[in-house]
Amino acid sequence: MKIGVDARLLSRPLTGIGRYTLEMCRALSNEPNVSLYLYSPEPIQTDVALSLPSANIRTKNWNNGLFRQLWGESYLPLWAKKDEVDVFWGPAHRLPRCLPGTMPRVVTIHDLVWKYAGSTMRPLSRLLERYQMPVAVHAADAVVAVSKATADAVKEEFFISSNKLSVILSGASLPKGVSSGVVLQQKSIDRPYFLFVGTLEPRKNLIRLLTAYSLLGESLKDQAMLVIAGGKGWGGIDLNDTVSGLGLRKYVRVLGYVDETMLASLYANALFLAMPSLYEGFGLPLVEAMVHGTPVLTSDNSSMPEVAGNAGLLIHPFAIPSIKNGLETLIANNDLRRNLAGNTRENITRFSWTTAAKQLVSVFEKIISARKNG
Repeated sequence: MKIGVDARLLSRPLTGIGRYTLEMCRALSNEPNVSLYLYSPEPIQTDVALSLPSANIRTKNWNNGLFRQLWGESYLPLWAKKDEVDVFWGPAHRLPRCLPGTMPRVVTIHDLVWKYAGSTMRPLSRLLERYQMPVAVHAADAVVAVSKATADAVKEEFFISSNKLSVILSGASLPKGVSSGVVLQQKSIDRPYFLFVGTLEPRKNLIRLLTAYSLLGESLKDQAMLVIAGGKGWGGIDLNDTVSGLGLRKYVRVLGYVDETMLASLYANALFLAMPSLYEGFGLPLVEAMVHGTPVLTSDNSSMPEVAGNAGLLIHPFAIPSIKNGLETLIANNDLRRNLAGNTRENITRFSWTTAAKQLVSVFEKIISARKNG
């Protein structure tokens, strides 16, 4: 089976959906009789390409935002046609409109942020999502949602048949390259901490998290500092000013974007992960934390209770007192934290990239067969 993939997110530093695309491609490449054809408007990152040695890769050097959009409606469908792929997969909410009419196509939907938390998006991104997602959903032979919560939202918004929609949970990457505590000390992380991981943007709710943390008593803050790992997003979040203004310089470490080895080390050594997002279609950091045996503090809406399962403590993300109470509980209650950590091993058995890839291949086979027999 020749699978064409819109791999444009693999040309940039990986965040949530980019990491999903990479892990799924790795798992798909291990499936029997599967050949991957990755298409990108820019060269794919070197380390990513090296991790997919059997993939066929086509790229250009179009890094301008408008050109990337034009590439998606010109070169991308032309390459897929030339390579005669058996199925085309859009792993990130969109499909080229100009694919050959006979080519089976699948789109993965991770979330409907543009609808449920649109004010937290860049205006242009929100506009593109509102336009491109409905086109992709209705053009696709099959739609994959990464959680039941997202599947329910897709059905409610687009009125598509349940037969067209599949839920395929994202996977859990095994721990690798975890560094010793010395590496953490080099980042001035010299005592217990809880962790925030995510792009610095309004939807991740970091300002409320910092505000709630600032309201804790000094003794609690002394027991657990806050470490923030994530690339700069948008929305004018100035962490240095916020941290200083809240009197937290002594207690907060802002690391910026970190590589996979450092990220694994941060997860493995954290007391817990704090992810009080306003909305998530899946929440990959939750799984990444739990695979390291680390419990989570997360929101009580969208997909987050579904993913956290019995390894998390839920808070209301719009209420600073709720976040504060959650932080107090997990910092002070060692027994609860250990119990939640003990539940992570069973909980993460639900998340497997290998299983996800097999399920996705089954979706591909089903629509290919339907096209032939239709």
